[in-house]
Order: sequence, then structure tokens, then C-alpha cells
Amino acid sequence: MVPTRQIRADYDGDTITVYQAYRPEIAARAVEAGTFVAPFSMDRMTWIKPSFLWMMYRCGWAQKSGQERVLAVRIRRTGFEAALAQACLSAFDPEHHESQEAWRAELASSPVRIQWDPERTISGAPLSHRSLQIGLTGPAVRRYVDEWVVGLDDITESLPDIRSGKSPLPVERPYPLPDPVARHIGTT
Repeated sequence: MVPTRQIRADYDGDTITVYQAYRPEIAARAVEAGTFVAPFSMDRMTWIKPSFLWMMYRCGWAQKSGQERVLAVRIRRTGFEAALAQACLSAFDPEHHESQEAWRAELASSPVRIQWDPERTISGAPLSHRSLQIGLTGPAVRRYVDEWVVGLDDITESLPDIRSGKSPLPVERPYPLPDPVARHIGTT
């Protein structure tokens, strides 16, 4: 049985793959540059998702307006773990916060938000376990773009074959977080 809150991802010894969906002009410039450049905005929160199927649910398999291109972004595991270590849950959780006031104070000071949403099947149906989304803002976005991104690929053209079963899903396995970080973000 899959734990309720567990990060499952495609990763190797140095990097982890996260997914993002963008307008064609943002994706094309990012692929060309090997990282995010204008018209990508460093002033907005950007959400990264280690779960391929959650990203497909969110962007409608690249059919939603403004999310027509899907990027597989390889980032340094050290950056990924640093982001999670300074993250705040996007909603109050009495199991992880002393009070609503303590949560609000943590939220106000953290450049990283996390939320656990139902993982999805290939058809988009919700599953009982959760998938992690990570929102980066302010200095975390700058570190993501300037330090953590190792490379990125536009995987949009492969999506119809993956969705139809002609090509395999990315292999995602439990991600081994350091214990303090796992406790901090509420993994189970």
C-alpha cells in the first residue's frame, strides 16, 4: 500500500525531474536557453510537480489554455531538498502547527509552499494517496532558475503516446528524503 503522503519521482543520484506546463512562448525560450528566461516571470509563484500524472491532470494533457507545452525539468536534488526544508504547508494542519497564528507566521516568512493533493490515474481519477506540489516564490524562484535547473526537455509531443499506452509512463519511485525534511513537510 502506498503511504498517504509520499514523494514519488523520477530521480538519479544528483537530480530529480519535476514537471511544469506553460504557454508555448515561455516553454520554447526555456528549452532554447536550458533554463527559464523571459517571458518567464521571476516575480510570480511557480509550481513544480514531481508527479507526472498529477501534472497531466492539472494541465489536461497539455490541452488547457496557457498550459499547452509540458516541460520535464531536471533539478539538483540538493536544491529540491533545500526548498522543502524551508517550505510551509499551504494550509493550516493542526498536526504540524501549534496554532493558526504560528502557521501564518511561518507562511509569511517562507518562500516555498507545499500542498498535498490527490494523486491521479492516467485517466485523471483521484487516488487515495497524495502527490506533492511545491510553490516557489521570491528568492526560491531565483535559486530554482539560476542554481537548481540542470536541464529541461519539452515532452509535449510524447504525451499522446503515453496517454494511449503506446509509450510507458515515466518511472517514479519513492524519493528518499532526509528524516528532518520528511517530518517538516508531513510525509507519512
